[in-house]
Amino acid sequence: MTIRYGVIGTGALGGFYGGMLAKAGQEVHFLFRSDFEHVRKHGLQVDSVNGDFHLAEVNAYHNPPEMPLCDVVLVCMKTTGNHHLPEMIKPMLHPKSVVVLLQNGLGLEEDLSAQLPGVVLAGGLAFICSNKIGPGHIHHLDYGKLIIGSYNVPDQGILEQLVSDFQLAGIHSELSPDLKFARWQKLVWNIPFNGMTVVLNTTTDRLMANEQTRELSKELMLEVIHGANACGVPLKESLAQQMIDMTIKMKPYAPSMKLDYDHRRAMEIEYIYSKPIQTALDAGFVMTKVSMLEKQLRFIQAHRLDK
Repeated sequence: MTIRYGVIGTGALGGFYGGMLAKAGQEVHFLFRSDFEHVRKHGLQVDSVNGDFHLAEVNAYHNPPEMPLCDVVLVCMKTTGNHHLPEMIKPMLHPKSVVVLLQNGLGLEEDLSAQLPGVVLAGGLAFICSNKIGPGHIHHLDYGKLIIGSYNVPDQGILEQLVSDFQLAGIHSELSPDLKFARWQKLVWNIPFNGMTVVLNTTTDRLMANEQTRELSKELMLEVIHGANACGVPLKESLAQQMIDMTIKMKPYAPSMKLDYDHRRAMEIEYIYSKPIQTALDAGFVMTKVSMLEKQLRFIQAHRLDK
């Protein structure tokens, strides 16, 4: 089976993963906003720890209605723009299309399903260090693993083919039997490091080099794990130390929320913090430290966007 791919959000994630698929010979159609003219003229450049590459010819589009019907739509944009998703993806869908939300956070699929009843959805978690550093220019620093899981996909065959296509493109990709588990697992890393790099105006390596912030990172991770457990997700406490060890080995990195803060963009607080906090609370568990971090981020965002 040959899949026609659509990519919404050709930045740090969409540019890398979509670019890797296109480089491997897959048919990929990219939706661009500000970079459209640049990519049409100059192509897409990916600088990767695994080898740089340049796509001279890119199927680039500026408006969703111009996109062809796609079998799989990879949504790689920030969740702060998800209220626009229904109008963006509708022109790209046929009756068997699958939309994969390659985004961080909790409750994404539920919200889009309510906005666009009948849409077939899967979720994707990217364990990657990647940034957009210029128009049509992506810098992949480290890692790259993808976990894909079904939300309401009736035929797992297309997800198996998606994972296979990623693997053939050189991306470590796995199909998860439990999307909820995968989303909570990613939050164990995202919640401490996205928020703390903003609040303390720093990077992951500096957090890990300091004993106090390293310990605080682990405490936050354990609280997320306990919140997941309260929601019936059996994450193990040992995951916290595994992620600390992984982050210590990671190249110095500013997570996506820190970059949004630096560029005065809205931060993804709702799905990475507010939704998990409320979900855990509904299950009877209060994430005290995570709630404090969320309130600090809300204050910072209000202050930055008001200036």
